[in-house]
Amino acid sequence: MGIPEEYFAFIADKGFPCIAAKAALSREQIQVLVCDHIACPKDDSAIIDFLYDFTDHYRQATKLYNSAVVIFKGPSLCSEEQFDQLMWQRLQSISDRDALQHPWDKRVSSDPSHPDFSFSIKAEAFYVIGLHPGSSRKARRFQYPALVFNPLSQFEKLREDGRYAVMKESVRKRDKEYSGSVNPMLADFGESSEAFQYSGRVYNKEWKCPFVSHHETDQHHSTT
Repeated sequence: MGIPEEYFAFIADKGFPCIAAKAALSREQIQVLVCDHIACPKDDSAIIDFLYDFTDHYRQATKLYNSAVVIFKGPSLCSEEQFDQLMWQRLQSISDRDALQHPWDKRVSSDPSHPDFSFSIKAEAFYVIGLHPGSSRKARRFQYPALVFNPLSQFEKLREDGRYAVMKESVRKRDKEYSGSVNPMLADFGESSEAFQYSGRVYNKEWKCPFVSHHETDQHHSTT
């Protein structure tokens, strides 16, 4: 079994709580890129190209539940603090490369302390989910470090259709059954920055996200 197939099996587990991931799997709408070590920048060009191709594909898609997954072969085990640091290093490097070619998605903020923050690639907002073997959350405990990129506009479409709230409650109920508790970092979009949710680590109130956007301007329109 290859690494992508191991990821698909991880999602396919009966108890795995994320309904959206299962829907993406069943519709064969998950794209996977396997890289070496998450601390190494040598694969960043490949990651950017992969995410750009995925973004182009997503923008032409007619069905919901599309996901891009970057899986790293190492490290085989690290603490939540170490993974958190490595995750933000990779996201920073990827974002710096993106800033040379594209603006930030104007629908969201580039400030990770802002309640409307989302990661942006090719002017498309993404909600990022970090997975790694040392996670305290069972639903995040994949055997390789991984970054899952989910287009944010998919969730907005679910909200418009009135399906998001039902899905959210179902996922949280399933996560409680699967992991023993609901992720304490979860919050609804617009309540607090989703940066607190990316790595799966439980932060204290003093934590400050290390990410800084180097895109020329933050074109985020204020909703206040």
